[in-house]
Amino acid sequence: MRVFGEPMVSWDAHMPAGMLLKSTPVASSIDAPQRGHTLVDYCDAAGLPRLITDEDIIPVETFVGYGRWFQEKLVPGLERVRVVSVDQRQAGGFEVKLDSGEQFAARAVVVATGLSGLARLPRELGAAAPDGPSPAGPVSHSAQHHDLTRYAGQELIVVGAGQSALETAVLAAEAGARVRVVARGRRSVAFGGPPWEQPKLRPESPFGRAWSLYAFSYYAQAYRHLPAGTRHYLTRRVLGPLGAWWLRERFEGKVEAREVRRIATAGTREGRPVLTVETLGGRSRELTADHVIAATGYRVDLAALSFLGHGLRARLAVSRGTPKLGPGYASSVPGLYFTGMLAGSSYGPVMRFVCGTEFASPRLARHLAAAYRS
Repeated sequence: MRVFGEPMVSWDAHMPAGMLLKSTPVASSIDAPQRGHTLVDYCDAAGLPRLITDEDIIPVETFVGYGRWFQEKLVPGLERVRVVSVDQRQAGGFEVKLDSGEQFAARAVVVATGLSGLARLPRELGAAAPDGPSPAGPVSHSAQHHDLTRYAGQELIVVGAGQSALETAVLAAEAGARVRVVARGRRSVAFGGPPWEQPKLRPESPFGRAWSLYAFSYYAQAYRHLPAGTRHYLTRRVLGPLGAWWLRERFEGKVEAREVRRIATAGTREGRPVLTVETLGGRSRELTADHVIAATGYRVDLAALSFLGHGLRARLAVSRGTPKLGPGYASSVPGLYFTGMLAGSSYGPVMRFVCGTEFASPRLARHLAAAYRS
């Protein structure tokens, strides 16, 4: 077996410095085949404060360190090169090419690329960035920012209502920017309650106390049997936009929140972005700033996975741009597997989170072992 990629690159390079994870410690450990590799184990090994309770908050730097420690312990043979293409071979299996120039045959391929290439920029905002989103241009995506101090003293609009939008806005404001959050819908900017306010008579899950969250966390196997429309709806809406309970105090009174019906158009005037929004009252209003950050999340779209050959992608059974997966995370192309966020529409919203590895990893490994035992 060979494993390729750069460990924790999305978290290290595409998340803002000073970020704190919304997920709790119990939801942030990577599944391992043996004991001794949880987030708490890493904290002990690194001499850091133990992160155990739901009230403990995880700095992104600690999480990046944990992921790299996990890799060094359990996947020491990781090859830090990029896969540039995967194509089917007529004789069976796949032809894999690396950016190092190496080319080889593989019987099976597991795609676990996380958020890479899946940043979503709404079409109306894209009109203000015809050359693509960029921190140096009028519009960027939140995944393009590591250092928000570049906007100190500037007017900034952050579009979105989830944790990414609200925390990006707070960090930019704390760095000296004048920040407005523009979110779609009435009461769209909201924060969760602290853990001690969670209802006690509901089952626990890594995401909180609720029967639905418990089912999504521990019975994901049944999710793929739901009707396609239901699956896509739940994947999009469950655990939807909501700020962390600990972020509210840093947000209120420091960041302006503007809730609108929709962003109608976006453009530029003298190099500055201009948004035309429809207010909740139905009126049209212009909003201007020095820069707009679209904290509008990620969307699975196989077309964005350019390393998968066009012929291979054409043979995949898909549903709304996402791979349709069977038992063991197997796609419709024999030998090709998808996991992580790429498996969300088949196995549910738990696949968007690190704790989803507890469900996915052993099932995928068993399927691979059974299919390629010899």
